[in-house]
Amino acid sequence: MTTSHVNPLVTYGLFLAWAVHDAEELARGPRWIRENLPGLRERFPGAPEAVWRAMEKVDEREFAAAVGVMAVIVASAAAAGARSGGRSAFYQGALTGFGLHGLVHLAQAAAVRDAPPGAPTSPLVVIPFALWARGRLRKAGVLRPVRLGGVAAGLAVAAGATVVSHAVGRKVAARF
Repeated sequence: MTTSHVNPLVTYGLFLAWAVHDAEELARGPRWIRENLPGLRERFPGAPEAVWRAMEKVDEREFAAAVGVMAVIVASAAAAGARSGGRSAFYQGALTGFGLHGLVHLAQAAAVRDAPPGAPTSPLVVIPFALWARGRLRKAGVLRPVRLGGVAAGLAVAAGATVVSHAVGRKVAARF
């Protein structure tokens, strides 16, 4: 029932699915934040001030640079997956983090009762791709089981990659 062959679409598809998703975020992100920040502040008064300040500072240049940094991270994970036949822990962790971050976008949409950037492509691209790719890895016999600790680690890695991407993006945007 298992095979050692993993179609390259399973591994490189991570980058393709991410690119579609982040193109949507790039097109809508900073503007949506600017337009909705006052209402979000009012709706969530208990959120730390540092969150609001960080959101206010994100402009189109920083966001685009952050997306570029994330592109390098995701492309590296996809390439590691392709080189290893899908066995790479880095690739599988990125795939898990990608799918889980789609669920986070849906939770954000429910919390704000709107479609913030990333929410529209999460149920259409992110989550279906992650589930499909995991299924293909399972069929090939190379999928590593994900336990609760793996879920937490996947979310932490996705969050960390986002923080690093924005930190680098901020420095790049400040230079240009």
